[in-house]
Amino acid sequence: MNRQEIDQLVKQMNVDTATGEVDTRVQQIVVRLVGDLFQAIEDLDISQTELWKGLEYFTDAGQANELGLLAAGLGLEHYLDLRADEADAKAGITGGTPRTIEGPLYVAGAPETVGFTRMDDGSETDKIPTLFIEGTVTDTEGNIIPNAKVEIWHANSLGNYSFFDKSQSDFNLRRTVLSNTDGSYTAQTTMPVGYGCPPEGTTQFVLNKLGRHGNRPSHVHYFVSAPGYRKLTTQFNIEGDKYLWDDFAFATRDGLVATAMDVTDATEIERRGVKEAFKHIQFNVKLVKDAATAPSTEVDRRRVSA
Repeated sequence: MNRQEIDQLVKQMNVDTATGEVDTRVQQIVVRLVGDLFQAIEDLDISQTELWKGLEYFTDAGQANELGLLAAGLGLEHYLDLRADEADAKAGITGGTPRTIEGPLYVAGAPETVGFTRMDDGSETDKIPTLFIEGTVTDTEGNIIPNAKVEIWHANSLGNYSFFDKSQSDFNLRRTVLSNTDGSYTAQTTMPVGYGCPPEGTTQFVLNKLGRHGNRPSHVHYFVSAPGYRKLTTQFNIEGDKYLWDDFAFATRDGLVATAMDVTDATEIERRGVKEAFKHIQFNVKLVKDAATAPSTEVDRRRVSA
């Protein structure tokens, strides 16, 4: 079939058969995607066996709860960020901390404090260095933003996230800290490490077929929000990681690379209340003021709440 014949067939099956109330947006998307799939079957001569194996794959990926991971691994999330960047530029919105992907591992409801938070439960203090993350939340003109909601989450020394990894305590390495009156926030935690997709999982299965690895560099995730400002979804990746610019999820972006500095000064160690040398990362956040003409930065998607 040519495209005209395909479009006519899809219309007959998914438009002309409607007898009830139609969600026109869903109908528009389904008709387009089904038509594109039919065209791909024609162009690539996809066999029935290949098609059914593909459907079986998506069934398995859904049951394994890996479709969010697959979306990152195939670049879908990064592509959406690039589209959002372009929409901002067209609306005249510039500046601010760059956005990057959320990923599939956020959990709502983390404990909330003001100014300072300790994120780890102490179970890994002898295994991995302590890390202090400090920063200031401002607008694009440098004005401080007090009481900004800074949500932070990252993996443990094995590359696993609490809630999804049942061996960890509730909300380990997940916290919300409200910025002080001077816009500052501090998080005491442990050095994050990168992780790889489950080696026998459905995402790595596809990546293997593409000759790709499934590794991420060490990184820390952020949601940052404040009244009158656009919500920021971002993360920083840590300089020196071998996968820094080879992230399977394509999340590393200019302006989002942080340097972990070694702090060995005895006075500073004592002031921080830790027993030995630690790491320090400075990560300042610049939020963009909201505007009626600005594209929304809120994404309505299913997220875990604990």
